[in-house]
Amino acid sequence: MSKTKVAITLDQASLGRVDELVRESLFASRSQAIQEAVDEKLARLDRRRLARECAKLDPTYEKALAEEGLSEDISEWPEY
Repeated sequence: MSKTKVAITLDQASLGRVDELVRESLFASRSQAIQEAVDEKLARLDRRRLARECAKLDPTYEKALAEEGLSEDISEWPEY
C-alpha cells in the first residue's frame, strides 16, 4: 500500500511517550507508532458503528427471519 507523508502536531508529553515506546523497541519508529495508533482508533470506530447498527435491529423480527422456512418438512430441503 502506498504511503503519504503528513505533518502532525503533538504535545510534548505525548511525543515523549511515543519516543519512549520507540526506545523500548515496541515500535521501530515514531511513524510506525503513530500509524498503528491511527489504525487502532479507526478500527474501534468501525466496531462502534457496527454495534450501533446492530442495536437498531428488532430481535424478534431477526429471529423470525432466521427461522423462516425451518418449519418445512426436512425431506423438502436440498441435499448437501
